[in-house]
Amino acid sequence: MAHDAPPPSLPVILAESAVQDRTPLCPPHGNMGDTPGVTAPTPLPVHSQLLPPPEVMLPPPFSLALSRPGPSLNENSVPAGQNHAELAYFVTEPSEESPNSPNSPPSFLSKGPNLSINSCPIPSPTSSPKALTLCKEAPTNFLSKAFHGLSLKRKASTEEFNSPSPTKSLKPSFELVPALNFPLTTLSSPALFPPSIGDKSRPRKRKVYVVYMGSRDGYDPDEILLQNHQMLTAIHKGSVEQARASHLYSYRHGFRGFAAKLTEDQASQLAEMPGVVSVFRNNRRRLHTTHSWDFMGLVGEETMEIPGYSTKNQVNVVIGFIDTATLACLRCLPDGRGNANQGNHSMLQIATGARHYLSGYEAEENSVNTASFRSPRDSSGHGSHTASTASGRYVANMNYKGLAAGGARGGAPMARIAVYKTCWNSGCYDVDILAAFDDAIRDGVHVLSLSLGTESPQGDYFTDAISVGSFHAASHGITVVASVGNGGIRGSATNLAPWIITVAASSTDRDFVSNIRLGNGDNIVGQSLSLLQMNTSRTIISASDAYAGYFTPYQSSYCLESSLNSTKAKGKVLVCRHVGISTESKLEKSRVVKAAGGVGMILVDEEEERVAIPFVIPAAIVGTGIGNKILSYINRTREPASRIFSAKTVLGSQSAPCVTAFSSKGPNSLTPEILKPDITAPGLNILAAWSPASENMLSNILSGTSMACPHVTGIAALIKTVHPSWSPSAIKSAIMTTADLLDKNGKPITVDPEGRKANAFDYGAGFVNPTRALDPGLIYDAQPEDYKAFLCSIGYNDKLLQLITGDNSTCDRTFATPTGLNYPSIAVPNLKYKFSLTRTVTNVGVPRSVYVAVVSPPMGINVTVAPERLVFSRYGEKMNFTVNFEVEATSEGYEFGFLTWRSRTTWVTTPLVVRAAPSDHGLLR
Repeated sequence: MAHDAPPPSLPVILAESAVQDRTPLCPPHGNMGDTPGVTAPTPLPVHSQLLPPPEVMLPPPFSLALSRPGPSLNENSVPAGQNHAELAYFVTEPSEESPNSPNSPPSFLSKGPNLSINSCPIPSPTSSPKALTLCKEAPTNFLSKAFHGLSLKRKASTEEFNSPSPTKSLKPSFELVPALNFPLTTLSSPALFPPSIGDKSRPRKRKVYVVYMGSRDGYDPDEILLQNHQMLTAIHKGSVEQARASHLYSYRHGFRGFAAKLTEDQASQLAEMPGVVSVFRNNRRRLHTTHSWDFMGLVGEETMEIPGYSTKNQVNVVIGFIDTATLACLRCLPDGRGNANQGNHSMLQIATGARHYLSGYEAEENSVNTASFRSPRDSSGHGSHTASTASGRYVANMNYKGLAAGGARGGAPMARIAVYKTCWNSGCYDVDILAAFDDAIRDGVHVLSLSLGTESPQGDYFTDAISVGSFHAASHGITVVASVGNGGIRGSATNLAPWIITVAASSTDRDFVSNIRLGNGDNIVGQSLSLLQMNTSRTIISASDAYAGYFTPYQSSYCLESSLNSTKAKGKVLVCRHVGISTESKLEKSRVVKAAGGVGMILVDEEEERVAIPFVIPAAIVGTGIGNKILSYINRTREPASRIFSAKTVLGSQSAPCVTAFSSKGPNSLTPEILKPDITAPGLNILAAWSPASENMLSNILSGTSMACPHVTGIAALIKTVHPSWSPSAIKSAIMTTADLLDKNGKPITVDPEGRKANAFDYGAGFVNPTRALDPGLIYDAQPEDYKAFLCSIGYNDKLLQLITGDNSTCDRTFATPTGLNYPSIAVPNLKYKFSLTRTVTNVGVPRSVYVAVVSPPMGINVTVAPERLVFSRYGEKMNFTVNFEVEATSEGYEFGFLTWRSRTTWVTTPLVVRAAPSDHGLLR
């Protein structure tokens, strides 16, 4: 965002905002304020063209500071209480000068019926203005604050604030002068102030809520802001100051709504107001925390050109990341172009711009000191990792402490990125995430990546921040990619909306292992990133034999903090148990063993996730079966011993890809007719860039669906590069219908740890194939109108639909069931004997082509397709077909199959997921 030069007579001063102003997409050059605990000042736009201020009517007994709005504002609806930069004024005590003084206010300033304007001398920058003076008839409260900068404050009308009209006509004398850098005194009616601090009537506890009001179509952004403040003022019984204090964000670019601190009663009042779709709490989201591109079949050179396709247009594609920011935007030029100071790490992409969001986080965490790097700079490393995975530049020799050495790059290395930092030390809050969506829509990104999600089962689509934001992003043509979560169990999938591409995690053929040699000569392989090793064998014991204090042997077997007796543990290798998916807790166990004097650790992971950990002592992770084997050796051997070697990189040791144990699984708990996840991509032990602010490293290896998500983000950007006119649903279809169902050995993809055959609840449509996705042949497209029909099919009525969409949409055009959405997968969760549905495909391949239907039906279900052949004569031609399901045999639970449209060169595959409903006659189960 470029800033024009300010008028020569005005100093460029940064402003505090009574209503939080969004961080500019790209900060100005110089220090970004990334010192921990120091707030980076937020520059406001300054325009060189001097315009007259709007006509302002001042109902007594109000007084205010005035400024003309910038060109981006509606001059007749400048929002009350919000700061904007232009030419600010404040009020001073009147002088004895003649009204004809050259310092008299501009003639274009309208005089209210109860207001006279007199002139007075302009104070010098070194002198402080005197307090404001009103007529003695009006009792007035004074609110003084040190105001550092340029501001605009416009009071709305008396009626807007529900304030009683004064009974006497007031004619305060005042003068308007340019704002300088000294205290500003603002006036207000006594009725507008909250009770004093000493007031014994303490307010009820307030929490942060999102008030969502649907699409912004037809609404001016500043009208939205004014409406938000009117609503807040109303529920605060007319108190403007309380309304301002409660306000955190206004959403006014991609959709309507706001975030505020409210009591439960106030939230309930707002939920009943006209125009409100939903009111929900500010929930916290968790982050879903390279060779992978080679593994997926893309070449390793710098531009990553794909034979047969030109991907040089990547430079015109912008990928937005809602995450912990990135290291890349350390410095930005004043013209808005990112210029990253990347040090020795050239994989980090140049950021086109960056913003950060703190209001929701600080409101919930109740401390302003817990956020490190209060700027778009990455302090945790997660955002740098995901951004470089999707769009990192090529690095010839990247490694993690010598492991995984080789070339590394992102999926779309020439694409530009926009950074939206919403995630901090303890997580990511809904109101900040929605603010990022709102800005990303305005900024015009093409793809949005979110490696984060809810911890608990997802609620309704429009009480879920990611679903709300992504709905409006998709309506604006933005492809949204999100991780499915790390819940691991069936039905734990999150980010369930059909307008999101939801990504599961799988392995590659690269592992990081440590060899373990037992005293009987057995060699065992475990997962590890620890480069430490033992020079000789040492005694090995179960951690349960080293229990301490009040801990039981069972508790000590999990190597909990303070649970180990240092006398028993000193100098030994301990076998510890672990349950759960926390990487940090695994690492912490090695610290506990080290603190107790242990020299090594074998961690028995009951989840068998194959996640490598950088332990602080020689250590490795094994599964339950191998762990029991080791414990058996200890129990039957008089002097058991073991030696743990340093980690090393191994390629091709196991079949790949496998769906990881931690990756959340379907079915969709909200709308089972929509298959989730949609696709799987590499998410196990992924090497990518890192922020040196965290552990002083430039690269790191992480696991999680957080790592899988940006792989698909990069592929979506590549597809957008080759097919710039494609819709988000077309891009999703291309990714899903071209996915692989077999591993690299030609066998069905399996699931860790049990090795069972994977199904659509594990991997969606399969393992992503980036090369094939660029030429899918046929696509299942959907437009915003289709998502409206989908909402009607799940119970939304005309009134609610119109609030969400901001138009006159009705449910006249709907589906009998949500299965009617033209989705690239088909799920029928309640098949009662027979059921039929229609799909539409669009030819985006060879103009004259013929496709034949090939069905692999779910067990016990007869599936037919009509017509069985689709004959296309031109590019872009659409054809419908019907899929008929009929129950043939009883079965328990879901069954899985496929429908593939085959031409001579292309296969277009759609997953089939069916569960037969219980029969009224007891024949079906």
